[in-house]
This record gives sequence, structure tokens and C-alpha cells, in this order.
Amino acid sequence: PTVTPTMTPTMTPTVSPSATPTATPTTGKPTVAADGTGTYRTVQAAIDAVPTGNSSRKVITIKPGTYREIVTIPANKPYITLQGLGSSARDVLIVNNHAAGAYGTFNSATAFVNGHDSALTNLTVSNDYVEDGSTVNQQAVALNLNADRAILSNVRLLGDQDTFLVNASARAYVRSSYIEGTVDFVFGDGTAVLHDCDIYEKRSSGAPITAARTDAAKPYGFLIYKSRISGATGDTTQLGRPWGPNAQVLYRESTLSSTIKTSQPWTDMSGNSWKNARFSEYRNTGAGATVNANRPQLSDAQAANYTPQKYLAGSDGWNPVS
Repeated sequence: PTVTPTMTPTMTPTVSPSATPTATPTTGKPTVAADGTGTYRTVQAAIDAVPTGNSSRKVITIKPGTYREIVTIPANKPYITLQGLGSSARDVLIVNNHAAGAYGTFNSATAFVNGHDSALTNLTVSNDYVEDGSTVNQQAVALNLNADRAILSNVRLLGDQDTFLVNASARAYVRSSYIEGTVDFVFGDGTAVLHDCDIYEKRSSGAPITAARTDAAKPYGFLIYKSRISGATGDTTQLGRPWGPNAQVLYRESTLSSTIKTSQPWTDMSGNSWKNARFSEYRNTGAGATVNANRPQLSDAQAANYTPQKYLAGSDGWNPVS
């Protein structure tokens, strides 16, 4: 089933100047315009025009419109920003409908972002494949992220199962954005901080939001921080399940609506027990934030080591957090 949320917020991101390039003026000729008024008609054509191995920021501005294409920022083209020029993230839509049945899960994405220090801002990436009721091959990724030090601000990621894939090479800071899906729609073995985001479970029967596959040697997987979790129905949605046995996920200082299955918000996956995974919560609020024996909580002392800055610092001290 496809359920449309009652609210898809539009937010203005607040990111430190060092995290993203200086804002590009929204007047003048855009880099990309589907109607022919830009330098290129497709987003991919603009990316293709960026020299390989570029060492400085390249901002690709995109005029409002729908761009039905597969977009790839290759690994040998870092420092690329895709910036929508609309008044909200809704105005620029990059969309396709590939699914696992024909392409495999990882290759089903609408956008592949591989170049380090990539940034996406003020746009929507969508996979509009519609689940057919089958229990297999329903994965349809919107964004497949391999880029390290990636920043997404005021971005909408729309899909069903497996909307947002964060791979092992990625550290991602996602700020003031909106993510929706049905099953495991934030997943992977990378590190991501979702800060001030709205996360929406659109399946009426509910399902797990996250499916982390964090390596045992990696201290940080997914942090959902000061965000808002909602869904189509009450007491049906789970915070996550462990795709890998050492999955690490923390919901911190977030508002959990009544969509959360309060008695059992974590569940097992593929023989991996949620009890053995690194799942926890800290100071969440809302109707879905009940504390019980199935909901591990961090202490204040532990929480000091699980901040957005700690998640993203890595070995290079990266700190995009405002």
C-alpha cells in the first residue's frame, strides 16, 4: 500500500560555513533546466561536464522541474553540490522507478553519490516504483551514498523499501530533511547523522525504519538526533532491526509519535538478534517514547560519547555540525 503523509515539511537548513560552499545566487542562468533555459537539460549532463579529479567546489544549480533520470556523481569527481533553485525542496524532483527485481537492490537507486565531499540541497530524490504486493524484490532505493563527508540539507528522500542506503565508505550529515519509506528505509553499513529531520513510515501495517549493518570495529552507525518520527498508523512502527549482528543505532532527543510500537520497538533480522546489536535511546519524548525492558537507554555519561560530532569526526576531525 502507498499512503501519503499529511505533512511533508519544508525547512531551511542551518549548516556551518565550513560544511558547505557559499550559497549560489538563485538569479541568472541555471546550470540545469529541463526547459532548455539552462546550460544543460539534465542533471547528469552537468555532472559529466565537471572535469575528472576536480579539486575545488562545483555547484550545479537546478531549475525547478522534474528530471526523470538516473544521476551518478562518480568517485573521481569530488566537491560537487547539487542545489535546487526552487522555493522548497519539492520544486526540483529527480526521480526514477528502478527496483530490485530488474536491477538488484543496490543498483536500483535513482541517485548514486560517490564523490567525496558531495552535497545535496533543496531538492527531492525519489524512487516512485510502487510495491506490487509481493514479498520479494520490492527494494527500490532513492539514494545510494558512497561519498565520505557528504552533506544533505533540506532534501526529501522518497521511496518504499530501502529508500536511503549509506555504504561503509560514507559519513553523512543529513540536516533538516525528510525521509519516507516502508521497510528498512534507512539502511547500510556506513555512518549517518540525521539531525532535525522528519522520518515517516507510510505503510499502514508498519515496519522497521532502520536496518544497520555496522562493522563490529566501527563505533558509530546511525544517529537520529533531535528529529521527529511519525507514521500512517499507531503502535505499528519499529525503530529498527539488525541487518548485521553488530548494528549500531541510537535515537537521541527525538520526538517519537504514537506510530512507534512501544512494547517492542526493535526486532530481529536474518538470524541477528536485536538484543545483541548496539541499539539504544536517549531522552526521547512523545507518545512513542515509553521506557521498558525492551528499550535500552543510554546513561548521561554514555551519551557524552554519542553526539553528532563524535559520530562524524572520523580520523580527520570532520565537523559539519553547526
